[in-house]
Amino acid sequence: MKVRTRSSAIISAVCLVASLALTTASADEPSAASHKAAGVELTQVATAQNPIAGTAGPGGQVWIAERAGTVRVLGAQGLGRPVLDISAETTTDGERGLLGIAFDKGQKHFYISYTDLEGTSTVDEFTMRYGKIQPNTRRTVITQTQPYENHNGGDIKFGPDGYLYIALGDGGAGGDPHGNGQKLDTLLGKMLRIDPNGAKPYAIPADNPFVGDPNAKDEIWAYGLRNPWRFSFDAGTGDMFIGDVGQSEWEEIDWASARSGGGENYGWASMEGNHPFRGGTEPANHVPPVFEYDRLGLGCSVTGGFVYRGSKIPELRGQYLYSDYCDGTVRSLKLKNGKVTGHGDLGVSGGEVISFVQGGDRELYVLALGGTISRIDPA
Repeated sequence: MKVRTRSSAIISAVCLVASLALTTASADEPSAASHKAAGVELTQVATAQNPIAGTAGPGGQVWIAERAGTVRVLGAQGLGRPVLDISAETTTDGERGLLGIAFDKGQKHFYISYTDLEGTSTVDEFTMRYGKIQPNTRRTVITQTQPYENHNGGDIKFGPDGYLYIALGDGGAGGDPHGNGQKLDTLLGKMLRIDPNGAKPYAIPADNPFVGDPNAKDEIWAYGLRNPWRFSFDAGTGDMFIGDVGQSEWEEIDWASARSGGGENYGWASMEGNHPFRGGTEPANHVPPVFEYDRLGLGCSVTGGFVYRGSKIPELRGQYLYSDYCDGTVRSLKLKNGKVTGHGDLGVSGGEVISFVQGGDRELYVLALGGTISRIDPA
């Protein structure tokens, strides 16, 4: 994630105006792989203060996290009053704040992912009762010190296996100065997989790929990630998709089959997408992205989304939707057996797209950091 101020966004737009006729080559240029996009529109359903993440909650309602530390529920009249407020416990300096929310299976527990006032990545748990958060049940599940104020990652999701997956960036600065992406003795630059209900504070699933390796952290599921800002599981197949923000040239989308046993090395910081980074050597076990795009156009920071499994737009079913924070265009990928067979542009822009949300009915919402919450509807 790259969080820009209004002034920096304007400056960037001025600098890029000369290239408006150019678009991200691998995503937009006509080719045999491009496909006709479904007719969609974005229907604004609410506004918020820097909406940054969301999830499906009790009764199928969409819960929205605001970056400063509040959580609100989306209803017919828009967002209600905060059901949780940790704004005194976090900061929006750099890329910090309340960064992710999730419910476990059965929605018995609610989880928040945030950086505390010292910048430490933290995941806390609350018990749910009658669809409401029980504040006095709060406990900390896991923490990770962050050396810098960017590349925190922070997304959290429960997988089809019932375990909690946590995305952490490489620690920040630029170019992974500590080499965290390829190190297995740190949680930074990784996708983690833990069982928060198996023990206190959590248990390690016995089939995690590095269990028993004295040189690796047992929590690691996959590694070689720079800033996996948003990831998701396909509600139809269980496959995992990760939008990993690039350094300066390439944005990438990574994929893992639901049958994966973990251990994937997505290459950072030896690789940026399919390309050696600063003279790096491709690791022998590198798992290349299923899709990448360069920054010749307006794109600068990929925002991973979801495979569409809703019912309102049948022609979109099975396609992976994503965007870019700087470009804002909602795009789609068609995949078969982990290979991209087509890519397209849905012809709508969500603004500074910071996240996607999958509702209880599996329809998708687009969050713009500026405040707009929109639903993807048929045109």
